[in-house]
Amino acid sequence: MEPINLEELRQFAGSSVEITVHDQQGGDQAPAIIKKIERIEYCPDGTHIRFYFDKYNFIAVPLASDIAQSETLFSASDTESGLTYTIKII
Repeated sequence: MEPINLEELRQFAGSSVEITVHDQQGGDQAPAIIKKIERIEYCPDGTHIRFYFDKYNFIAVPLASDIAQSETLFSASDTESGLTYTIKII
């Protein structure tokens, strides 16, 4: 498992994306949302990467997640929490 590389995610900054978060148990799921990613940076304690939608609001993905990535899709599965984060450029 390689850690998330911030530089490889730069293509998502400035893009409109569809974001989904789901758990491995398949319980109640939040609906997908569409947001514009303003910037991407590491959190201050270095455990997560933050995808900012504006100056204050972001989604944080654990750096130790198992990732799959292409030019238009980023998916990270956190085995500790059982959550999978998917960010797809639309």
